[in-house]
Amino acid sequence: MEGIRHTRHGWWLEEAGAVTPTRPLESDTSADVVIVGGGYLGLWTAWHLLVLEPGIEIALLEAAVCGHGPSGRNGGFCETLWGDVETLRERAGDAAALAVCRASEDAVRGIGDWCRDNEADAWYRPAPMLRVATTESQLGSWDGSVKACTALGADDEIVPLSREEVRARCDSPLFLGGSAQRLNATVQPARLGLGLRRRLLERGLRLYERTEVTRLHRDGSVETRLGRVRAGSAVLAVNSAAVGFPGYRLSLAVASSHIVLTEPVPDVLEDLGWTGGEAIVDSRTLVHYMRTTADDRIAFGWGGGTMGFGSRGGSRLELDAGVIRRSRESLVRFFPQLRGRRVTHAWGGPIDVSPTHLPIFGSRGRVHHGFGFTGNGVGPTYLGGQILARLALDRRDERTSLAIVEPARKLFPPEPFKYVGGSLIRQALLRKDATEDEGRTPDAVTAFVAALPHRLGLHLPR
Repeated sequence: MEGIRHTRHGWWLEEAGAVTPTRPLESDTSADVVIVGGGYLGLWTAWHLLVLEPGIEIALLEAAVCGHGPSGRNGGFCETLWGDVETLRERAGDAAALAVCRASEDAVRGIGDWCRDNEADAWYRPAPMLRVATTESQLGSWDGSVKACTALGADDEIVPLSREEVRARCDSPLFLGGSAQRLNATVQPARLGLGLRRRLLERGLRLYERTEVTRLHRDGSVETRLGRVRAGSAVLAVNSAAVGFPGYRLSLAVASSHIVLTEPVPDVLEDLGWTGGEAIVDSRTLVHYMRTTADDRIAFGWGGGTMGFGSRGGSRLELDAGVIRRSRESLVRFFPQLRGRRVTHAWGGPIDVSPTHLPIFGSRGRVHHGFGFTGNGVGPTYLGGQILARLALDRRDERTSLAIVEPARKLFPPEPFKYVGGSLIRQALLRKDATEDEGRTPDAVTAFVAALPHRLGLHLPR
């Protein structure tokens, strides 16, 4: 992979520019609310707390630097939860499913409004999201979502597209058909996270970076190596790191996703007709996802990285040369015009996988939590911040009554079964996808193992 800058943090953070970390917590203190985690969810929770209670005292503790985890490394797809409408109807019924989806629409629009009102140039660009089929087996995989939208009286939210309609928006030779999700946007994720951090600091947020939490008590107090924060309530907003806190280990699994980025290729985008800013995903379980940037690059990601074991991070969750190599090969397979063009950057990181593919919010004592975004956190974390702010203030309204708050529990098996089983299923999914790419039918064993998550009632990334 000669010539590729392959780093933990990636190009988004490099492009957004360096920030100076705040001082760590070095002594005991107190606050009305303490937030653990300085990614999107923690930052949006702080923002919405200040909207609801402008004079509130908030202490936010971040183990590294705000926005430098998954919030600064993701694909920048600002989605609603309409893609999960089937699961929502199945688990909560029609009225509750519609309420969640409409609230998630408000979140996508809310991020755009926030960027405008706060003069944050996060490259917010509204455009539909395309879900495409690249094999015959993927055709019609969106039919259930389309039917669910129709059943809820929301026919225009997800609409099917013919091969010709898809390729009119992006002329990849692999695209055989697809669907369009009406409300969607893309952002430069690091600019969004760091812009939110900057505005919160201007509003007086007490931010302690490079401050790792060693213990979280149900009474809302938090311990670090050098100090303790006593608070009326605490918010746990640490993405995949939630598996390291007692009581949450079976609530989510950890996998990884990786991205490669091209040099600016405006001529290729023009040739493809991909000039409308559409975000695109294929219909695999271990999904490929792709979008363009403000300077005419293509960012191409793949959710085919390794599984995490418990709370151990593991270097391959962030730096996996094998996954990057396969992603680069797939990039050219999707867009042959890129053969001979430079791939300049590559990066990756962990994602917090929910057993239902839906984010989960709730409370345990005075600790309020949110996790399980499964690679789709940009839009839903804004909604999550609204929910967690209200839970922390004990204000109950339409946001805290949504079906993603205190849902019926669905758990993963304990370790080592989660890791071993997940790794075996991942290998089967890789074999299944590779076989179908070649136009063949997977063998019976591969098909059986790949179908196990569905048989067990689990909803993996796609």
